[in-house]
Amino acid sequence: MTDMVERARTSRVLDVPATVAALGSIASFVLRLAGAAGLDKGATYRLRLAVDELATNVVMHGYRGGDGRITVRGRSGPGGVQIVIEDSAPPFDPVEGRLPPAPGVPPQDRRIGGLGIHLALTSVDEFGYAHRDGRNISTLTVKAEGTDRCPPRP
Repeated sequence: MTDMVERARTSRVLDVPATVAALGSIASFVLRLAGAAGLDKGATYRLRLAVDELATNVVMHGYRGGDGRITVRGRSGPGGVQIVIEDSAPPFDPVEGRLPPAPGVPPQDRRIGGLGIHLALTSVDEFGYAHRDGRNISTLTVKAEGTDRCPPRP
């Protein structure tokens, strides 16, 4: 467990329907936590990008437009922000679904899908996935500037 979590000042939970309309509420939730942690613009952008991509994938591909819910738990503290996204859609490990960029291959010839997940996972300092009790659980951490940031993932 990171020091940031142990020293968390703010812990919040958001439970929303898995709809496109709810993505704005998730983004606002993330921005509030980033502000509470004092993240700079770059770190805030990286966190929002990653959460938005993963939540959008849950809505569009996980539940496929059917009924479902997304629970977003967030902790912020002096070291950064940790977000946990939970859903009961079919199991999906974002690391397995990632499509790294294909240098030298024209965009029109690349496989569709997976690049957004790659961008999301390389935007955060730490990422973890588990499937437990019928739920997908993705944990994302973005550390504040001046903390011991991890290098970007390949």
